[in-house]
Amino acid sequence: MKRDTRLQALRRWLADQGVADGPLTPVSSDASFRRYFRVPVAGQDRIAMDAPPEHEDVAAFVHVAGLMRGAGLNVPEILARDPDNGFLLLSDLGRRTYLDVLDDDNADALMQAALEALVQWQAATRRGELAAYDAAVLQRELQLFPDWYLARHLGVEPTAGEREAMEGVFRRLVDRALAQERVWVHRDYMPRNLMPGSPSPGILDFQDALEGPVSYDVICLLRDAFISWPRETEWRWLRSYHAAARDAGVPVPAHVETFWSDCTWMGVQRHLKVLGIFARIRYRDGKPRYLEDAPRFRAYLERAAEDEPGLGRLAELVEDWHARSRVPSPAGGA
Repeated sequence: MKRDTRLQALRRWLADQGVADGPLTPVSSDASFRRYFRVPVAGQDRIAMDAPPEHEDVAAFVHVAGLMRGAGLNVPEILARDPDNGFLLLSDLGRRTYLDVLDDDNADALMQAALEALVQWQAATRRGELAAYDAAVLQRELQLFPDWYLARHLGVEPTAGEREAMEGVFRRLVDRALAQERVWVHRDYMPRNLMPGSPSPGILDFQDALEGPVSYDVICLLRDAFISWPRETEWRWLRSYHAAARDAGVPVPAHVETFWSDCTWMGVQRHLKVLGIFARIRYRDGKPRYLEDAPRFRAYLERAAEDEPGLGRLAELVEDWHARSRVPSPAGGA
């Protein structure tokens, strides 16, 4: 059995922080290289983070946590840190995420709290604190789709005409994103990274934050990787967010319909990126379960094409590629 040298190093570091040697209980599986463990400290639960420095940067986590706390948001408190070795000791925000508890009875209250916190985060934006969500980053994310989802997962090689059409849509997606006003962007503002509690929500997994398109986080929340909502519910929550954002001085377009168009195009960029990421972590990292939600993103692409005709060709291509894929597509499959 392979020796877990990082876990041993984490235990030694925790001992240096005065944490008694005790059980380290895995908290959750993560789509990254980070690991989290719940550890009892003086009668209270704490969270120990193990983030291998060759893959992860705890300095970014520390910096964004400071920005979020400065904005009045509920994020883990950093109790001890060793950035060189990739270890943090954090306060524990609880054991259940929004994804665990959301139902028809509490969805409006929980999502409203999430939208209010999002406005608070965006309204606190200061230039120069976070790197730009620029064309290079957007294009690099989009490239995950043909590299990992099409080529590696579906085993499909687009024709020259199909590739030209896809790349044309990619250019429009990037242009639409760059044309938007810029705010602080969490980049994974979704139910599995939000926690009920007081104050609600607790916010996790924010270390990849950038300064970028104002529509990004709200469409990330409304069109989540693991839970979907009826169109009328999306619209109700979007209108609520849009009104609150305007009142707070967040630079959203004046008309909610214009903003929804921005959200739709931004959402498609994210959907394609996530499909690529899910395929990559299946084949590179050996975590297959994420691809079980691939059909959800195909449905999002179809919904986006209904709202924005300019996305229709992309939706057709995705269905054509699945039709000639070597991967079987049973009900609920990828």
